[in-house]
Parts: sequence; C-alpha cells; structure tokens
Amino acid sequence: MRFAITLLTVICIASVIGTVIRQHEPFVNYVNQFGPFWAEVFGAVGMYSIYSAWWFLLILAFLVISTSLCIARNTPKVLHDLKTYKEHIREQSLQAFHHKTSGELAEGHEAALARVTQLMQRNGWKAKAQVRQDGDAVRGVMVAARKGGANRIGYLAAHAAIVLICLGGLFDGDLVVRAQMWLAGKEPYTGGGFIADVPEKHRLSLANPTFRGNLLVPEGARSNVVLLNQSDGVLLQPLPFDIELKKFIVEYYETGMPKLFASEIVIHDHETGQAVPATVKVNEPAFHRGVAIYQSSFDDGGSKLRLRAYPMNHRGEAFDVSGTVGGATTLSGGDEKYTLELAGLRVINVENLGTPQDATDVRKVNLVDSLQQHLGSGAKAPGERTLRNVGPSVTYRLRDASGQAREFHNYMLPVELDGQRVFLAGVRENLAEPFRYLRIPADDSDSIDTWMRLHAALQDPALRERAITRYVAKAIDGDKPELAQQLTISARRGLNLFAGAEPVEPGGPLTGGLQALADFMQANVPEADRARTSDVLIRILNGVLYELTQMTREAAGLPPLPGDEKTQAFMTQAVLSLSDAGLYPAPLLLQLQDFEHVQASVFQVARAPGKYLVYLGCLLLVIGVFAMLYVRERRLWIWLQPAGAGRTRLTAALSSTRKTLDTDREFESLKAALLPAVPAEEAAR
Repeated sequence: MRFAITLLTVICIASVIGTVIRQHEPFVNYVNQFGPFWAEVFGAVGMYSIYSAWWFLLILAFLVISTSLCIARNTPKVLHDLKTYKEHIREQSLQAFHHKTSGELAEGHEAALARVTQLMQRNGWKAKAQVRQDGDAVRGVMVAARKGGANRIGYLAAHAAIVLICLGGLFDGDLVVRAQMWLAGKEPYTGGGFIADVPEKHRLSLANPTFRGNLLVPEGARSNVVLLNQSDGVLLQPLPFDIELKKFIVEYYETGMPKLFASEIVIHDHETGQAVPATVKVNEPAFHRGVAIYQSSFDDGGSKLRLRAYPMNHRGEAFDVSGTVGGATTLSGGDEKYTLELAGLRVINVENLGTPQDATDVRKVNLVDSLQQHLGSGAKAPGERTLRNVGPSVTYRLRDASGQAREFHNYMLPVELDGQRVFLAGVRENLAEPFRYLRIPADDSDSIDTWMRLHAALQDPALRERAITRYVAKAIDGDKPELAQQLTISARRGLNLFAGAEPVEPGGPLTGGLQALADFMQANVPEADRARTSDVLIRILNGVLYELTQMTREAAGLPPLPGDEKTQAFMTQAVLSLSDAGLYPAPLLLQLQDFEHVQASVFQVARAPGKYLVYLGCLLLVIGVFAMLYVRERRLWIWLQPAGAGRTRLTAALSSTRKTLDTDREFESLKAALLPAVPAEEAAR
C-alpha cells in the first residue's frame, strides 16, 4: 500500500508538471523560456514529453503491476469471505467483541430460533445456522449473519479502476507511437516542403490504433494528414478520409471578444466515396470511422496582403509590398538585403486600452531628470480595463543576411491612447519577450503619411536648414540680426542633435532623439540652469519641427496644419515618436494597406479507444470509493442455548469494519429486538 501511494504521488506531481510546461514544443521555445542551461537539463529528464518519458512509463508500469498483483492476491480471499459466514466461531469468543449482549428469553429454543431467523430476514441479513450437539442432545444453535459485503467489492473495484485508468492512459498516450518509433523504425520529420514529398519512414500506418494530432485546413481546401508533434519534429498520420472546410464561422460579443467558433466541413470517405457534411464546434466534435474531430483553434489560411514599406534609418522612397501569409520575399533596406516573412494576419484584435489620459506635453519634459520610456507597450495603459476591438494587425519577421530575425506586430488602423490617435508598430527580439510599441500619431485624415514625411525630411540637411530659416524669420523681427543669428545657431544645434546628424561631443557617437539633447545639456549646461534651458530648447525644437511639417505638407500639395490644440497634440506625439524612432531596430516599417482574408480551421483529430477503459475505470472508481466509504461490512453472531423450563439463553455479538455511531445505534436496535425483556442478571456489555 505504501509503495502504491508513493507511485501515485510521483505520478500526480509529474502530471502537474506536464500541465504547467507545454509539451512537444520546439526546443528553441524552451530555450527562450528557461535559458540554455535549464532547457538542456529539463530536456534531459524528459520534461518536454513527460507522458512518454521512460521514467514516467516505468512508474506507470510498476503501479499497474503492483496493483494487479495486489488484486490477484486478495481477490480469492475476498470472494471466499463473501461466501463464508464464520458460523464455526466458539460461543466463548463472543465475549471478546466490543458490541455484545446476553440474556434469557421466556420462550423455548425452537420458538427463539424461528423469531431470530425472521428478524434477520426482515432486516436484510444473510444468515446461516449451525446446530451443535453433545451426543444426541442439542447443546445450542449458532446463527451467523453478515451484511454490507459490497464494502469488499468496493476494494476490488477501486483497485481495478486504477489499473484500467493507467492502461487506458498508456494506450491513448504516446506509448503506442513511441513503440512504433522504437520497433518499426519510424522517425520524426524535421524538414520542410510538401507533405507528399515526406519519406515513408516519417509516416504512421492507417491501422495505427491510437493517435492525437493537429490538422490545419484552409477554407475551400481539404486535407487528410494529421501532424503529431514530437519534441524533435513531427510524425505524419494519414486518415482514411479527407476533411474539407466549407466555411469557418466566428461570432463576437460587442466588445470584440469571440463567443463562437464553428467549422462547416464535409468528410470524404476514401473507401465508400461518401461525402458526409458535419458541423464542428468547440466541445461538440464530429466522429467518423472511430476518429473524433475537435475544433481546436483557427489560423490564417494564406491571406493575401498588401503593405506599404517606409524607410526608417535611410533616405528613400516608400514602396508597396505584396505577399501571402506564410510566404517570404526579399526587400532592400539601405545597402542590405532582408527576407520578409509574413507570419500572420489578425482581423480582430481586442486590447485593454485603459482610461484615456491627457497627452504628454514635450515642453514639460525635464530632459535631464527623466525621459519618456522608449517603445513602451501600447496595450498597457494605466487605469481601468477597457476592452475594445482595434482592428486588423499583421505580424511579420525581417531576417538579415546572417539569419537573425526580429518579429514585428503592426496595427492597420490608428488606436486612441491617452487622448491621441496613434498607429502602433510593435517589435520584439525573441518569442520570450512581449512586444514593445512605437506610437506614431495619425494626422487629420487618420493617416501615417504626415509623420512619415516629417521623419524623412528630418534626415535631409537642406530641408532642416530651410525649416530653421522659416522658424527664425517668424520668431525674430528682421531688425534684430544678432538675435536671429544666435537663435539660428541654437536651433541648428538642437535640430541636428535631435536628428542624429551631429554628435554630442566632437568625435563621439551619433545618438539622436531627446536623449541626445539631454546628454548635451548635462555636458555643457550647469546643473542649476538645466531645467530652464531644457524648456527653451524644447520650445525651439517644437517650433522648427512644426515648420518642417508644414513644408512637407506644402510639397505634397496639402493644406497647412491649423494652429489649434489638435495640431499641438499631434506635434507633441510626433516629437516623442521621432525620438523613439531612432531606437526602432529595423530599416523598414511595414504598414498594412489592404488584405484578402482567407481563414483556416485547426482541428484536433484523435483516435482514442483507450478512453473506454478510462470511462470504465472511472465508473469502477466511483463505485469502489462509495462502497468503501459508505458501506459498512458487519457480521453478527447469535448463540441460542436451551436453559430449561421452556427458556432460552441468548448471547449476541456484532463486528464491523469501522467503529461509528451508526454501528452503535444499529446494535442497540438489534439488542432491543433480540431481547425484548432484558433480565436483571444480563451479562457484561
């Protein structure tokens, strides 16, 4: 018993670990999550495929064998006890029981035996009587009765349940698939390409008795090969039928949260040629030929995208890019070539936008003491939870010539954050990190173009000089040339530092943004004057950038921005975004312009005959536990001995597997029925 409990405890702990750690993920995901060292350690002990690890299977095997031996050893004894009444017990032994009584009945031996027999039958006791004689004379009758024999059956049922559940789990787990890999030479597939080109050694048989894997089917397409994820690749499991996805249905609540996923499919049987329509919903699977088809999730089925590529760290013209989700193309970012991998399209995005707050005024930022957080998350605004659908988004990766890639997540439409409508451009270095978002303000036509033109103009020295000239001409009267010259020098120095065209110190690195201005003041302005100087310098920078914005709009044939609060909020966010843009780690920013959405449904396909063993085991476990907890096995012995003169001496004893108040009350009731008139000389209780 101690050994079995220990094994069950280890199995429970291992099952918890297998629930917390996602199984059969690519190894790089575990490296990102745990780090290289612990990823190797956890992999060595089988944490990533814990239910098929050798030590887990060994523990299950020990538990099954141990429990089976226990059942085999105790079943004959239990069955024998259920058939015996133990009527051979000596009458003197009854005095050793906790529940006992004795007394004389004012009735003859035959009458007493008849009354006791009737009482046993009326109360559901199964009894057997043994007549004991001394020679030809009757010495007495021992009536042995029993009740609650289901308690012993519960013991067998509970132990059999453990065996059945473990066998069902082993059968429907990876054990059968692993056995085919060990004995039949099957290997996980780690390459790419078309499924039809995968060699036979990576495919399992149609007669495979048990499997569980995923199947992705785009709308209008059909498939019959299930992917069984392994820690080092995938195995291919063909089906005896094709699954065709006619339509994927998704319904949303008013907040944009999904409330229904369903797939209208047609099952094409290979053997009969029959086409069977079905609808698969979450928790409502379809079944065919013993295979269950569950609605697992949904994905992109190869949507066609059109994006606009804007240069970020070099001068150049924006250009259009077209592609298909899942595909790749080559782009030029300055002097380098990049591979664009379109990873996904999400038409619905529900984000917690929080409580709107006032936009930050750049003129109130103390550049020396603190700066706005660069590339902060656009979905983690402080305040109350406000869920809102913010529209489509695209996820893509830019991979350089060395094979290194960053992942990007950009929203198609502007989102209102802190009272300002902004475009969110997210980036992360690896899958273990959350996205960090660059907030680009939307102009009066909800477009990104005004900011992009400003960003491009900031990289042009000639346009910067023209903007400085316009700003100085509007700020200083023409009759003050000395003041105008001094303002020009300050504006040029501040704008060049902000644009990253001039180092903070001669020979130093080019940084750019608000950080460059802060470093400049820290190095050249006394501490007592830094707050006032930073306020003046930011006002000058805002003014020059405002003129530069107006110049770009004039060149594009657009009317100038009005001098109102909306324009001030736009310029405030534009300055912050331009500062953060220097930290954007990509030569191009891609904005989604249009798309043709093609949905795909992800099914979990399973053949699990072991579930019937598990169902039977669960039923037996419930029966066994209830029988052991709520059914008390009791045995009752009644010794009837003639006492002469038409009287009978009765001695009774009760035995129970558990001492409870119910047993006490039951014995008191039996005693009152057996001895309706208890004599004064009753023997000890």
